[in-house]
Amino acid sequence: RQAKSGTKQGAKSIHVLNGPNLNLLGEREPEIYGTDTLADAERLCRAVADDGGLALTFSQTNSEAELIDQIQAARGSAGIVINPAGCSYSVSVLDALRACTAPVIEVHVSNIHARSEPWRAETLTTAAAMGVISGFGILGYRLAVEAVCAVSGRKSAKGH
Repeated sequence: RQAKSGTKQGAKSIHVLNGPNLNLLGEREPEIYGTDTLADAERLCRAVADDGGLALTFSQTNSEAELIDQIQAARGSAGIVINPAGCSYSVSVLDALRACTAPVIEVHVSNIHARSEPWRAETLTTAAAMGVISGFGILGYRLAVEAVCAVSGRKSAKGH
């Protein structure tokens, strides 16, 4: 699902990209992922981007190929915030992220390092990220957009 872009005329854009099954956030395994929805995460991101004077494109896809297309489209943007979800283990997604000139911040709603399945902590895509935010629920999205604003020289949501 591609969400509408809250574009500001001439503003650089932050791309928030979400991988497989994140459309079920708030419904799927709430004991792990919480009850906040992807729409809730989008509202947080949009508020921070607006405060930083940046446009925001927010999307979710269940297709690895579509996620790669979205990454490629965002290569020269102000930044990419990505929750690759199940695509965190994809060499193709890693290669697409490495081709970016935009800063990449990876987000995971759950703490992938504290999960019972040890393989969850071994993401490939992390190698292309400037930083990783994991385990703060949807707050991680807001923190990641604030980080993009900071590295692009824009003020954060707190006016810094």
